[in-house]
Amino acid sequence: MNTTTLPAARKDLADIQKTPDTRGIPINQVGICDLTYPVTVLDRDNQRQQATAEISLSVDLPHHFKGTHMSRFLQVLAKHQGEVTMRTLPALLHELRQRLDAESAHIEVAFTYFLQRTAPVSGLKAPMDYRCTFIGEASGTSDDFLLRVAVPVSTLCPCSKLISDYGAHNQRGYIHITVRPRKDASGERPLVWIEELVEVAEKSASAPIYPLLKRTDERHVTMQAYDNPVFVEDVVRNVAGQLRDDPRLAWFEVRAVNHESIHNHSAFAVVRMDLGA
Repeated sequence: MNTTTLPAARKDLADIQKTPDTRGIPINQVGICDLTYPVTVLDRDNQRQQATAEISLSVDLPHHFKGTHMSRFLQVLAKHQGEVTMRTLPALLHELRQRLDAESAHIEVAFTYFLQRTAPVSGLKAPMDYRCTFIGEASGTSDDFLLRVAVPVSTLCPCSKLISDYGAHNQRGYIHITVRPRKDASGERPLVWIEELVEVAEKSASAPIYPLLKRTDERHVTMQAYDNPVFVEDVVRNVAGQLRDDPRLAWFEVRAVNHESIHNHSAFAVVRMDLGA
């Protein structure tokens, strides 16, 4: 039996992080990353959805401080745990700035979001996963929020269809949509649903991707893709055309990647558009 007696805790534990640093170099971001954490996100159909997120939290560090207090990131996150949205992140970031004596604070919350998808002919249902990210930043003068959604789609090559006697090569691709909602007169940002961005992406490709398909469904989506050939350039322009007309958005980026089926490389295209404050 171990009977070792531990020394009593000292009352004057040194705060090394607060000691001066003489190198004169400020740090743009310092904090924690790769943190797995439970969160709740808004669900258009079911109100809320539980998710497991990978979280990154950081602040800036003035040149005269040696280090930041890493434990305080978890303390603030635990205090604000629960719903994670563009309306809850500003309060968390504001407290991070206060607790860590920082000018700016940054958070990234990446999670898998599930939607119930219905096969186009058989009507069979199954959950489909989408990778999503919330990105928030706050300083003493402004705050920012971005929503990013990655949507798998099917694309069929227009050139291949035109030059071939029969058939055309198609492939699975991904459309990554990042949006910045515009602040209204009261300083609030309107809600943009993840489901809306998924719908925009799928309308812009040759055909959607489904988790469960029977033969009748497979026939349907194969012919749907054949009837809607698109280059990767078409995809980003199709998405951008829809987002450009959304009055809720101040800025967006669309990145499409086709994992080519007849090449040993992928093809990609990007459109960014600033729609004004």
